[in-house]
Amino acid sequence: MDASRTRALRRGAVVLVLVAAALVAAGCTTPESSAKKDTAATRAALPMSVDDLQNQYLKVIKEVLPSVVQIQASHALGSGVVYDDRGHIVTNAHVVGSDKTFKVTTANNEEPLTARLVFSYPDQDLAVIRLDKVPAGLKPATFGNSEKVQVGQIVLAMGSPLGLSSSVTQGIVSATGRTVSEGRSGGGTGATIANMVQTSADINPGNSGGALVNLDGQIIGIPTLAATDPDLGGGAAPGIGFAIPASMVKTVADQIVRSGKVVDSGRAALGITARTVLDESYQPAGAAVVAVKGGDAADRAGLRPGDVITKVDDAPVTTTTELSEALAALKPGQRTTVTYQRDGVEKTVEVTLGEQ
Repeated sequence: MDASRTRALRRGAVVLVLVAAALVAAGCTTPESSAKKDTAATRAALPMSVDDLQNQYLKVIKEVLPSVVQIQASHALGSGVVYDDRGHIVTNAHVVGSDKTFKVTTANNEEPLTARLVFSYPDQDLAVIRLDKVPAGLKPATFGNSEKVQVGQIVLAMGSPLGLSSSVTQGIVSATGRTVSEGRSGGGTGATIANMVQTSADINPGNSGGALVNLDGQIIGIPTLAATDPDLGGGAAPGIGFAIPASMVKTVADQIVRSGKVVDSGRAALGITARTVLDESYQPAGAAVVAVKGGDAADRAGLRPGDVITKVDDAPVTTTTELSEALAALKPGQRTTVTYQRDGVEKTVEVTLGEQ
């Protein structure tokens, strides 16, 4: 190849390089830049990385934990959630018990503050107390919409398990819509509560009244109790805890803050006092009516003391707990059927439910 042809080829190569550089500078796509864009788009479409998830945990904890307090009653230690900037704190009724005054430790105060009971509502195991003096920086929690809670959703439980304040455990929502009856022997109120959120996040003594939080930093429930396993002698069943849904917490707490009591429970009732009766084999056989409240649902339907309720709608009733669970799934004003035994004869009557 002669020298003039070699110089021409070199000039051509220089021109091609300059053209390519001009295209890049003008924002045109080259194979290399297109590949980079595809990689960025792929990264954006990928699930959250471990680092991203950890950072979200840290963000939620930093945001919500200052709204969770420790409550010391005369008989027990539990948790609570700051409800507003006026010093109202929502917790469980079984945490406050029969006490009227409490010591409360907030995230920003090492020394306990004093608080007084506003109202306790054992039927829903909720209560509101109020700080005597509102400290600077008290941070109300944000409550979410419990109707949007989904099974599999990541949640954090915050509270004071075993007296260890500002503790956090993590898990998922493992079920929704559970109807759960509390025992009285373990310090519960004996309440039957509908629409509970079931979670795998550890709930231990002291967590009661604290916060079950989603990754948006919203309270979706108030942890209340752990499931017990009869095969473990009534000990806690690992990984099964229950929280009162945020919607019910707000319904009850709003009424207590506004009126000093619950004026609209939203809970269906027959208006009776009942006890569990046993059959000839000493097995639970129904809920016997002990007393009927005049003018209430059962009275209007013709039920009377001595009747033994064995079914509400299609739900069998062998104990007073099962009667409470059947009613918990219904609403005041709703019509249902009640099957009962009177003098050995089975009868069915339609009842328009009242309010508890």
